[in-house]
Amino acid sequence: MSVQEQSSEEPGGASGRASGGVSAEGPATAGAHPRSLAEDLRARDDSSLSALLRARPDLITPVPTDLSQLATRAGTRASVIRALERLDRFALQTAEALAVAPDLAPYGTLLELLAGDACDPVVTEMLPRAVAALREQALVWGSDTRLRLVRTARELLAPSPQHPSPTGLGPTVAEATAGMSPGRIQELLAAAGLATTHDAVSAVESLTGLFTDRARMSALLDQAPPESLEVLSRLVWGPPYGQVTADPAARLRWLLDRGLLLPTAPGTVVLPREVALHLRAGRAHQKTEPLPPPVEPTAVHRPQVVDSTAAGQAYTALATVEELLKDWDEGGPSVLRAGGLSVRDLKRTAVALDLPEPVAAFWVELAYAAGLLASDGAAEERYAATPAYDEWLDLPAAERWTRLATAWLSATRTAGVIGGRDTKERTLSALGPGLDRSAAPEVRHRVLSLLAALPEGGSASPDSLVTRLHWERALRGAASSDDLRARLTGWTLTEAESLGITGRGALSAHGRALLGAAPGAPAPEPATGPGDKLPVHHRHHHLPAPLAPPASRSPAELASAAARAGRLLTPLLPEALDHVLLQADLTAVAPGPLERPLAEVLNVLADVESKGGATVYRFTPGSVRRALDAGRSASDLQAFLTAHSRTPVPQPLSYLIDDVARRHGHLRIGAASAYVRCDDDALLNEIIADKRSQGLRLRRLAPTVLAAQSDPATLLEGLRAMGFAPAAESAEGDVLITRAHAHRTPPRTAPEPVPDGPPSPDTTLLSAAIRAIRAGDLASTTPRKPSATSSTTTAPEQNGTLPRTSSAETLATMQAAVLTGGTLWIGYVNAEGSASQRVIAPVRVEGGFVTAYDHTADEVRTYPLHRVTGVAELADEQA
Repeated sequence: MSVQEQSSEEPGGASGRASGGVSAEGPATAGAHPRSLAEDLRARDDSSLSALLRARPDLITPVPTDLSQLATRAGTRASVIRALERLDRFALQTAEALAVAPDLAPYGTLLELLAGDACDPVVTEMLPRAVAALREQALVWGSDTRLRLVRTARELLAPSPQHPSPTGLGPTVAEATAGMSPGRIQELLAAAGLATTHDAVSAVESLTGLFTDRARMSALLDQAPPESLEVLSRLVWGPPYGQVTADPAARLRWLLDRGLLLPTAPGTVVLPREVALHLRAGRAHQKTEPLPPPVEPTAVHRPQVVDSTAAGQAYTALATVEELLKDWDEGGPSVLRAGGLSVRDLKRTAVALDLPEPVAAFWVELAYAAGLLASDGAAEERYAATPAYDEWLDLPAAERWTRLATAWLSATRTAGVIGGRDTKERTLSALGPGLDRSAAPEVRHRVLSLLAALPEGGSASPDSLVTRLHWERALRGAASSDDLRARLTGWTLTEAESLGITGRGALSAHGRALLGAAPGAPAPEPATGPGDKLPVHHRHHHLPAPLAPPASRSPAELASAAARAGRLLTPLLPEALDHVLLQADLTAVAPGPLERPLAEVLNVLADVESKGGATVYRFTPGSVRRALDAGRSASDLQAFLTAHSRTPVPQPLSYLIDDVARRHGHLRIGAASAYVRCDDDALLNEIIADKRSQGLRLRRLAPTVLAAQSDPATLLEGLRAMGFAPAAESAEGDVLITRAHAHRTPPRTAPEPVPDGPPSPDTTLLSAAIRAIRAGDLASTTPRKPSATSSTTTAPEQNGTLPRTSSAETLATMQAAVLTGGTLWIGYVNAEGSASQRVIAPVRVEGGFVTAYDHTADEVRTYPLHRVTGVAELADEQA
């Protein structure tokens, strides 16, 4: 009969930093053995507590009252899962090894599980850092002789039939034989060549001793048939469970008789953990990964080429955003009822920008993230530029780029998911809800940071970056094509190239500055692999987060980095030109970007025919009439072209302007319903005789006036379609000047990124929180003097209650403390009914209030005496 392997799920792991308890040079010296995590935290200094709260910001929301509450919160399931998700793969493997090790495992046992019998030198060198990372995040506590994984983490990582461990290990002999009859256990001893015992407990201990004794275990396996060893080899790396029939084959029977396979349920057997560890040469994992996979450059370009390529992309990015918002200047597409752009409007926008739809969606989302685009909030809601867009246009080009780049770095809205489906199978649309991915800013920053660690001009393959990110956040990075972090990595590389942060796949100088890295800083030399002999301080460059992510940098630091990036980009951007080249075929060539006033006039006077390094404009009767409608005269246009052309104004262009201007306004249209007025009655006769005017329903009112049933706008467009050049006039008979109406939304703020958990606390908050926790812990742990009704000193660990004294006793004790300068422990209930305990030094008692220095809040406060539940003197003056 064969053993059939069962599938198992493999969680991954995430990143940690070295600190607290174990140094990078080796295990910490064994000290006193704390009895609980709270005691372990109590022994830490402020810097260690600060590191814990910074690594696990959920523990500080709200601030715990004391260290016991902090320890309790650090052991909750949600908090532990969040902490495990942020461990790197080796730190997670260390936690997984502790989960299969005996409780209170010494450091040497943990080392054996990870380094194996061969005692891998790289694992030996890097293990102290991993243990330190687990200690820093309060996932492991205790001295090196008694390492303990917090109970919740052990429950999550320990192997069970419902949740197999990534180690592939099964239960211990004691766990697997828990329901076995004593007689059957004695039979296993006899078959294994061991002496029988008096009871099942000693029998299990004897069998466990055999399986953990390398010499005796090897001798036992030497007697095994080759077919039995082949069965063990199939189960050794997991999953450890297999199926057997009611009448197992001889090769299985040999293993079952000696306890090398143990039954767990009818038809199911398991390989005991001790047997698997012997077959694995002591290793808990098939592949231990103490070092992150290196990110090697796939190509190295000259830095100047990278910077110039990136600068060209940056200029294109600015032009694309301007063109997008100019297209929506008089009001963009309507907002869907569920929010966002319709598929049709996105296609129309993509055609206008001459871009694929996914790329157009990225630029729309980027403008929205930068606060340049929003919905107008009107009854018939539609999208339009915001007032911030006009301010953005007035900025220098480099500063406009930094606004876009910084918005992209911190945005959680992810354009790559547009077109996909949400959890309710609804299509995700551009500018619509459901596009936030909280991991996006972290992935973007890590990808660019890894590129920054390469030699200048070096680019990396997406696969190597994905592999590295999976090592850094293993629980979040399941190696599959559908992995969000893998897709975010690909989108980051594409979007950074489009935005001009990278050029030819390599990080540019202004991109480095934007991240906060020193431009031109030498990249660290990568390690050659697990077998290299580099010292620890050379290997530490592989650890996560070499640069501070945007969320952890202050606004001043972000502004400084953006300004530095802008200064580096400025000389690389093309200078705006004040001239064009007019040609005889009624076109003008702009050999580069034009100054804004020139570009604005030229966009009205001519139509853009082609874009690229040089923009080609074409003059047509319609475009010239558009300029005349905007209030320009023929002489103005001639003077404008003469002033801004490096070539003489061609005669065909002059004739075109004069001809359109001569006919422009010859006909006048106003509102009756509408009328046409012209001094040339022959021209009016020609209009009436034209069959194309029948739809306008014209009739003559006077020799120089025609009336129409159509409105003035329809009449204006109808006559222009017939080839005439009419001009609209006001009720006073003046020519109406038509200018583009810029539709703007009311003031809008950019969308706030959705954070990936609680925000990282700043230094000020950490300092205040640690002071409050220390003071609260002092209030809860300092021994009290026995009260009149108690004969023993009471500590909160013993009763957990607030002190209770009468009003008279409370007042007398307070007054005595003012005279003696003593420190008191009080119970206090605030106006909301929340009870707390505090350590105070009373300064003054009067009018039903006590003014005291509050050690818990580290400030002088005044408390109403009627809200004090009771008071007790401290047994010593430790406050």
